[in-house]
Amino acid sequence: MAYAARLIELTKHYHLGDVVVKALRGVSLDIPEGDFLAIMGSSGSGKSTMLNLMGALDRPTSGSYLLAGRDVAALEDDELSLIRNELIGFIFQSFNLIPQYTVLENILLPFQYRRSGADINSEDEAKAARIAELVGLGERLDHKPFQLSGGQQQRVAIARALINDPQIIMADEPTGNLDSATGEEIMRLLKQLNEEGRTIIMVTHEPEVASQTRTQIYMKDGVIAGHGIFPGHSA
Repeated sequence: MAYAARLIELTKHYHLGDVVVKALRGVSLDIPEGDFLAIMGSSGSGKSTMLNLMGALDRPTSGSYLLAGRDVAALEDDELSLIRNELIGFIFQSFNLIPQYTVLENILLPFQYRRSGADINSEDEAKAARIAELVGLGERLDHKPFQLSGGQQQRVAIARALINDPQIIMADEPTGNLDSATGEEIMRLLKQLNEEGRTIIMVTHEPEVASQTRTQIYMKDGVIAGHGIFPGHSA
């Protein structure tokens, strides 16, 4: 079986003064290519820390994290940025759009980071427009974020996550700031992307959202406490 990511005895400790916070305590997990994984758990369980490590936004204290077969913990900062930009797309609960940028410009942001400021060309813009069409924003390219609904802003964030053709999409509470109907629309879009072959790793506190994924794990006190849906647990 091919794996999108593998966590091997992963730990993450934070030092707050004289106190050591053990956010992850030796987590091991294999994520097959094409999986749709939901990570659940209460506040402080380690789920967000785990997502940050899997997204190569942070480094583990110990253990190994294999992404596309490479041990991310051993990479230099430049290599880490490159592999993150090439392999991973990010979707955040708060959308993280640049307010003065249009929909098109927000979608194209990863190109600017990847190319170190090189000019965006017409081919890039055409690709961004195609992806905007895919997520239902083909007629909103010139709109600014304040002119969009919350669901439309999240669709911009999804389009931005797709622009570099990532193998893995990391989603941190992608439905958290949306009403239930809009949240269902976003989940339908994520499931469609998963069915097309993309691996999706999502943090959520909503059992009804997690139930729509292929795999679910429940975090507690920095370890994987179980698999499956755990009704009644929320952040």
